[in-house]
Amino acid sequence: MLGAALANTKPKIERLKPVKFVIAALACVLVLSSIKNAPAMEVELTRSTAMIPDGDVAQGDKDIRSAWLSSPTERYAHGVLGDGIEAAALTAVLPDGTRLTLSLPEHAVFEDRYPRLADLDGDGRDELVVVKATQTQGASLLVAGLRDGKLTILAEGAPIGRPYRWLNPVGAGDFDGDGETELAYVETPHIGGILRILKWRGDKLIEVYSAPGFSNHAIGTRELELSTVMDADGDGITDLIVPNTLRNVLRVVTFKGGVFKELFPIDLGAPLVRLKTDYKSFGALVAILADGHAAGVRFKKR
Repeated sequence: MLGAALANTKPKIERLKPVKFVIAALACVLVLSSIKNAPAMEVELTRSTAMIPDGDVAQGDKDIRSAWLSSPTERYAHGVLGDGIEAAALTAVLPDGTRLTLSLPEHAVFEDRYPRLADLDGDGRDELVVVKATQTQGASLLVAGLRDGKLTILAEGAPIGRPYRWLNPVGAGDFDGDGETELAYVETPHIGGILRILKWRGDKLIEVYSAPGFSNHAIGTRELELSTVMDADGDGITDLIVPNTLRNVLRVVTFKGGVFKELFPIDLGAPLVRLKTDYKSFGALVAILADGHAAGVRFKKR
């Protein structure tokens, strides 16, 4: 991992200009990558498996080759991601071309733009992590995967408990150092966001840690990746890098040993609108800011 050779590190921020060039360059990379990896030419889309308008395709190299959110619907009128269209189903394509779809009941949707692929239990198979929402209980985190040739729900976290309340995933990693992979998300990032850490137990995702004061999404926007995970201090434990509630400071935090600790804040000087990992060019992270600047965040030895 990046941080493995960065013991005793501290962040250094370099403000970059012009931002238009940086944004254009990043956009080109993303578009070309999407065209290269998208399975559109290999999959015949039907009404039930058509990707939602603002969706994206997740790519895998294990038992799931690609996956996306499908079956657009307007049955959940929340619009937290900028429109009233959500997904009623999750579609996956296997390495042999087999296409499988998991459909939700009428009272539920996937309130997300794409699934996230990760082998959470170390069995060599990828799971799909996605945000589900219901008309009465709001959002919850859901894990789906392949079992007996079917795409099925494997585990689900507790819902927020109120309709039109949402959460945004941060990532997966061993955040406390116990050898297990945990999942992290920010609950209600627009109204007093809480960072929550979950462990997979049977058919449930159980909360084990939490901390207040975070936001990794601006309401009404489609950008979901304002946070990330990496070993920022080089101690071998995966850390979380998540903005504060104003999104103008990146909070680098750890749950090492089951104890929450803020390692250091990174003051960006303006609200964050996009966060990308770019280890070779600018540093560990590239932060695109609302004031027209870009900030390259580097982790260096003291």
